[in-house]
Amino acid sequence: MGLYNFVSKLVHLIRRPIIVKANISFLSPNKRLENKKILITGGSRGLGYAMAKKFVSEGAEVLITGRNIERLKQVSEELGCKYILFDSTDFDNIDGFINEAKSLLGQIDVLVNNAGISLHEGNIRNVTKESYDAQFNTNLKSVYFLSQKFLELYENNHQQNGSILFLSSERGKYVDDIPYGLIKASINSLTQGLSFLLRNSDIRINAVAPGITTTDMTGTSPDNLYSGKYATGRYYLPEEVAEVACFLISDAAKCISGQIIGCDNGYNANSYKR
Repeated sequence: MGLYNFVSKLVHLIRRPIIVKANISFLSPNKRLENKKILITGGSRGLGYAMAKKFVSEGAEVLITGRNIERLKQVSEELGCKYILFDSTDFDNIDGFINEAKSLLGQIDVLVNNAGISLHEGNIRNVTKESYDAQFNTNLKSVYFLSQKFLELYENNHQQNGSILFLSSERGKYVDDIPYGLIKASINSLTQGLSFLLRNSDIRINAVAPGITTTDMTGTSPDNLYSGKYATGRYYLPEEVAEVACFLISDAAKCISGQIIGCDNGYNANSYKR
């Protein structure tokens, strides 16, 4: 075979689409979250949007937050949920925000700490003070103080059967040197620390730790799920994570607290093999 023909055939093989057989299943709605009042931060897109859609379909009353008013209005009309324009890093107004959310929902049974950013610096050499602060403020400080305010409101109102759900990541189970991974490890610690603190109460604390999902933040698309990283040969859909989240905040999971549920087909089980 001549060099030209060899190269042509090689290019053809490289360009050939890789077919991924994805065995994906979703549970049919059956009012698993009926009467629950749920607040989701960053609920207008990505994982937050997928969870809001799933929770509404299961009978919950959902309130989402975000920083894009047009997107919030669009999702609110599409899903039939409420919304508040709010930046999670507006720390001085967290009390007012939680009180407004309570006013709109009547009470808040579940807080889903979903809002977050990732700046994909690669390694410590590329991290700036600005990128460090932006991620820690959005992904950890806001989560910490929103949870604090939610717990205060929940306990003062003598509510029952509530929960907090954190959005961690498979990176939270690795050693890491960039802010995103360090933050997710902290989220895992906070999940278990709060669960232990509240072990004698009726509020449960859990987290989901997705692998790479097809969202704007990861730069992947459901139109191309292929990934050589995972045993499944593909990335994961936000809707799959939403199924797990729905179970964790439902009454069917009353015996579960302090757990970080990986949504990556066991990839993080051997976290030293990155």
